[in-house]
Amino acid sequence: MQKVTKDMMRQAYPVRPKEVKKYDYGLLLVIGGGEFYSGAPALAGLAGFRAGADMVRIIAPKRAADIIASFTPVLAALPLDNTHLLKEHLATLLSQAESAKDVAHGRAALVIGGGLGRTEETLDTVLEFLRQVQLPVAIDADALHAVAKDPSVLAGKPFVITPNTFEFQLVTGREVRSLPEEERAKVVEEEALRLGTTILLKVKTDIISNGKETLLNETGSPYLSIGGTGDTLAGITGALLAKGIEPLRAAGVAAYINGMAGELAAKTKKDSLIATDLIEVISQVISS
Repeated sequence: MQKVTKDMMRQAYPVRPKEVKKYDYGLLLVIGGGEFYSGAPALAGLAGFRAGADMVRIIAPKRAADIIASFTPVLAALPLDNTHLLKEHLATLLSQAESAKDVAHGRAALVIGGGLGRTEETLDTVLEFLRQVQLPVAIDADALHAVAKDPSVLAGKPFVITPNTFEFQLVTGREVRSLPEEERAKVVEEEALRLGTTILLKVKTDIISNGKETLLNETGSPYLSIGGTGDTLAGITGALLAKGIEPLRAAGVAAYINGMAGELAAKTKKDSLIATDLIEVISQVISS
């Protein structure tokens, strides 16, 4: 096992050459939102921008997309008809993923799950999308409930799942909350190997494993228990995947950045900390 360090983060952000073009550093698609939760995909998208993605596109049901588009001019939001994700949207999602891959010359990735909801049709649509999509994906929140229906969808693909302990048990059937850290890490490693994927377990010391290598991230703060910080973590992970960083390193560095940004924000905000405070200091972490 290896601890995620500042040097590992710096390796993910080498000095840019003098001449670059748009999409050289990634195009991130965020699929999320629904009738109730409109903020989750916006937080993931803003965190993705702050983590270095050249462009972020959000795909969401119409009400959520319209709200997101009003937040800030930097977020482009594609509205889907209806209040939640339906099977009829699958072709659009796959088309947008292929378009992103083409325009970014392969430097594209996805975040899916935040705020989607858990209707049967939505979960089935997410599952079918994951079966067919040909991009790296950070899978979070409600999308993990879809994966729990058929975890075999993960095998061999450049995916990162980002469960908390409840979601981990949902997907794997194994309880880890009560285990000491060393045993937790062993279980995460075993399940990552069995499922053929990369797991980022969100606990006090984050555990990241692809079944062959395991990383531990010790950054973070007890003030990060608030809503939205899982969305920011997913967005940072997606941005790093879009840059072409392989899933284990992308997840480990994302956990480090998210946790360190939380530490910095908590110094002044403490109990008043909200997820947008974390987003605003991501730049300080990356440039440190």
